[in-house]
Amino acid sequence: MSFGRALAGLLIVAVAMAAMAFVTAPMVAFSAVRSAAEAGDVQGLTRLVDFTAVRASLRPQLDETAPVVEAPPPSFLDNPVEAIRRRLQDQPVFRRPVGPQPDDYLSPTALNRLTRGVGREAWRETAAPEREPAARLTYWGVDRTRMAVTGPEGRTVFTFERRGPFAWRLVHIGLPPRAEPNGQAGVQPGNG
Repeated sequence: MSFGRALAGLLIVAVAMAAMAFVTAPMVAFSAVRSAAEAGDVQGLTRLVDFTAVRASLRPQLDETAPVVEAPPPSFLDNPVEAIRRRLQDQPVFRRPVGPQPDDYLSPTALNRLTRGVGREAWRETAAPEREPAARLTYWGVDRTRMAVTGPEGRTVFTFERRGPFAWRLVHIGLPPRAEPNGQAGVQPGNG
């Protein structure tokens, strides 16, 4: 009987350790992203970050960088004067965006700054803070987890999605709200 009890005890310990590993895996994934970004490990970041999803999450937050789509020129039959004027001016349909682009936030250096709470200025060539702010778990779900790092600009939120029993990938970065001209922080979607 002692062998059966030992086996049952070992099984209970194994299940408890697997459950603990399952629960803490997103926090380990955040730490791995921070470490790979600090080391400049592009290959490691490729395994840890879904760059397509993160790029898509950053695009609406950088609304001033979104291309401005102009109305197509009117047809010659509807408005001949305006059609000729637009042809002569040769206005492009898309204007070149100004300001940071989503890819500016996806370099190892910028990701390192984001995980350290630098916020919207992470794309610039600024030094990361000396103090490594702790990531705080803001939401835990079976398939999605959010971790937040608070810095001088506000809270940067990292959303991880489960891609296997213990594998999590970064799929969304919520930047801190943009400061309004009067000095107050504005509301930023996707930061929750």
